[in-house]
Amino acid sequence: MKIGVVGLGLMGGSLARALKKYTSHTVCGVDKDPAVLAAAYDAGSIDCDGDVSCCDIIFVCLFPQDSIDYMLRTEFREGAVVADICGVKRAVEDRVALPLFERNLRYVGTHPMAGRETGGFGNSDADLYQGASFIITLTEHTDEQAKAEISRLAREIGFTRITECSARKHDEVIGYTSQLAHVVSNAYVKSRAAQDFKGFSAGSFMDLTRVALLDPEMWSELFLLNGDILAGEIDELVENVSALRDAIRAGNGQALRALLKDGSDRKKRLNEESK
Repeated sequence: MKIGVVGLGLMGGSLARALKKYTSHTVCGVDKDPAVLAAAYDAGSIDCDGDVSCCDIIFVCLFPQDSIDYMLRTEFREGAVVADICGVKRAVEDRVALPLFERNLRYVGTHPMAGRETGGFGNSDADLYQGASFIITLTEHTDEQAKAEISRLAREIGFTRITECSARKHDEVIGYTSQLAHVVSNAYVKSRAAQDFKGFSAGSFMDLTRVALLDPEMWSELFLLNGDILAGEIDELVENVSALRDAIRAGNGQALRALLKDGSDRKKRLNEESK
């Protein structure tokens, strides 16, 4: 089978590397940067480049709007499976699912739940997806065989859990589990105290600030395309933080202990449910 990978950054580059390491498929890479293509050839992660019109499956690994534009303007083989890996699904699905279906193309929305703070092909890794979760979003036009082919590939390259849901459900959950975490980390690291903490930081500081190191272009696009859900999550966070602040300012130990116990108990339940 011939598989196209469009966009050889961290995610696409890792996908291409994984396909070459763990499968026998031919991989066709697409990237606007000739240096990236050269590096991909040197790494043995692609067999050819440029033309995906004869590919059986095409993974589009670009920013959301670029992914939409690429899928709508590119000629694919009739019956090909076209899958994006964007971190928001409603905005992409709403634009491409029906037009691709009408062109006799089999669209599958996906989201690999893996990544690193630093992007680019140079940071890509064939083992990035080992043990990770893979989300598939379903529409009324989702082709069952196409979904099965994507699921099988995902497992071949290391994903251990395949989750199916609607685009809206995806965006609701990701708004909390991923996007809000990046918002909090980015805001937290801006504290004046962060300028003078040498010798005072431990694991909690590193955990909370890890994802503050992000790509502003990509994450601003993701935030805005999921703005209705993300803004609601931020509102709820502000309410919860305000309750803690108010108890601290009032010197209300009883209220503070109750708030902290509630959060701790919820985390314990989450740990139990994830086992």
